[in-house]
Amino acid sequence: MGALGSGLGGGVELTIANLARELRSRGHIIDIIAPSGSELGDLSIIPIPGEFQLTAQTQELAASIVMPGNPVLGNMWAKAREVQQDYDIIFNTAFDWLPFYLTPFFDRPIAHFVSMGSQIAAIDLAINQVAIDFPGTIGVCTRTQALTFSFADLCCVVGGSGVDPAVYEYCETPGDALAWLGRISPEKALEDAVAAAERTGMKLKIMGKIQDPDYWVQIQRDYPYAPIEYLGFLPTDELQKSLRTCKGMLMTPRWVEAFGNVAIEALACGVPVIAYRRGGPTEIITDGKTGFLVEPDSVDGLVKAIGRLGEIDRFDCRYAAETVFSQSAWGNGIESWFYRLIG
Repeated sequence: MGALGSGLGGGVELTIANLARELRSRGHIIDIIAPSGSELGDLSIIPIPGEFQLTAQTQELAASIVMPGNPVLGNMWAKAREVQQDYDIIFNTAFDWLPFYLTPFFDRPIAHFVSMGSQIAAIDLAINQVAIDFPGTIGVCTRTQALTFSFADLCCVVGGSGVDPAVYEYCETPGDALAWLGRISPEKALEDAVAAAERTGMKLKIMGKIQDPDYWVQIQRDYPYAPIEYLGFLPTDELQKSLRTCKGMLMTPRWVEAFGNVAIEALACGVPVIAYRRGGPTEIITDGKTGFLVEPDSVDGLVKAIGRLGEIDRFDCRYAAETVFSQSAWGNGIESWFYRLIG
């Protein structure tokens, strides 16, 4: 759906970068097959040309599988099949029908990392068949995400990601601003966070890729007096500089988030997270300790939780990122999963 480093892949981009660096630090050789134009710092990328796929979250449940004439996804998997004998395992992060359909045609084991909940029935069926034919190869971020599928019991919960705490500076004495991070598209419901900022009078720093420009323009029309500041799509170093000084971060998804990388990035800075009690954040945030879980789609709930941010010990947030959600801890789980699949 886009080149790595562009922001179009959302949290999956951070997931790929952090996992590759963690596994490399353990002595593994990692090569990333990705669309041309991809860039992830010092990581090795095999660039593949072609046209992008439609994003799954913009399609209906009954949508047909559609591929462009020169699909980058197809070209990537042709390359993977060509070089598969050079590797012990293939790690798939594409939420699309094709990789699951192609699984039986590969000799090397494929670990499928499913980073979204149920979106398109045809993809669900393809994943289900792989889960049956290749037991243990379907990895999901959280149990909550797995339960959106009919084959939840066939999924391995391997976690959604992990952060390197050294990359994020802890801030004990924040300012009064709030933060919102993510792709700017309707399923993320940024308008709820903007409405909460308007009611509290607290500045809302917005960071992320504008995936739906019309949606972004509509929010500005609907809330012309809201105290918002759009900072753009920021690299991690700049993002954490802006994020760490915030009093809290809001997560307002309309859909079931599989995980929520932005939540653990906030925790790493010591920033409490206020999120709807829906999807992955319910397995990341400890209500009343590292943030607050509120009734889904309730701006009133957001406003009340904002008023309680002073109750949170920011060090508890940082500690969660250093232990449960660290890059090292997540690397342990993924590495163990890979070894099981290799046998």
